[in-house]
Amino acid sequence: MPPAEPASFDGPSLLDLRPPPADGPAAELAASLSSAQASIAPKFFYDPLGSAVFAAICALPEYYPTRTERAILQDHGDAIARAAGRGCTLVDLGAGDCRKAESLFGLLAPSQYVAVDVSGDYLRDALQALAQRHRGIDMTGVAADFSAGLELPPAVGRRRLFFYPGSSIGNFEPSAAGAFLSGLRAAMDEEGGLLLGVDLVKPAAVLQAAYDDAVGLTAAFNRNALLAANRVLGANFDPRGWDHVALWNAQASRVEMHLEARRAVEVRWPGGSRAFAAGERIHTENSYKYTPDAIEGLLAAAGLRCTHRWLDPQGWFAVLLARPQKRS
Repeated sequence: MPPAEPASFDGPSLLDLRPPPADGPAAELAASLSSAQASIAPKFFYDPLGSAVFAAICALPEYYPTRTERAILQDHGDAIARAAGRGCTLVDLGAGDCRKAESLFGLLAPSQYVAVDVSGDYLRDALQALAQRHRGIDMTGVAADFSAGLELPPAVGRRRLFFYPGSSIGNFEPSAAGAFLSGLRAAMDEEGGLLLGVDLVKPAAVLQAAYDDAVGLTAAFNRNALLAANRVLGANFDPRGWDHVALWNAQASRVEMHLEARRAVEVRWPGGSRAFAAGERIHTENSYKYTPDAIEGLLAAAGLRCTHRWLDPQGWFAVLLARPQKRS
């Protein structure tokens, strides 16, 4: 007798909340490239190619954040589970390949997993594979630019534990980070919380190497923003004409990434253009580094109190659990 056919499996649903192209990304890119300081927002790194390159960056020896954060979650997993509680609705912000959140499934036993990411195609594929491995967890994908405000579908349950790893909070200017955290607070009930990964201030040489690796993967990741501009905006960037620049701005406590024109070039797109001089830069990312007291102050201003803090032995990275402050 032939083996029985496996049960059919449709996989998790994916809700696309990204704005139509005419209303959003193209207009945003045109405006940022035309501003006095040309820029491309970091979210444009994360198309399917960029997401895959970033996954490879996370395995580089220079790129300490991923392995350091992973070690904290492993070493303190039981304590994190006791503090956060089991059976929550786990909302994974910037889910990517979903593997960071998956590492918490055994500890937190979430009743529902909601993966949010700007790259819808990449998220769909990741969720399909994840759901095959964890069929007992209700899963939903949300394709959205949550940096501009978080919108969740009505089916998302209560006791929401937001998971924001990788120190992605550092991509926001501090004032914008505060507004973002306030938005998360507004999306929580009183039993909700935030599990936040934060990169801490450390020696400049360590930071420099992490954002300018010897293999050149971060450079390729940075240049991929130009390919995104070509696709989304219809621009004619040639990535070969731009150098990757990463630098530590100690005064602002941030690593900056730029793309620097190797020679004078005019970049055109439908309805606009810009001439770049040799050596002129496009600012693509900030990655702010915090002290523990500074990030806890930012949380407090957003209506969240830090209840637990876990660090690696070197004090390079922190995972914080924050709960809503009681409203007066």
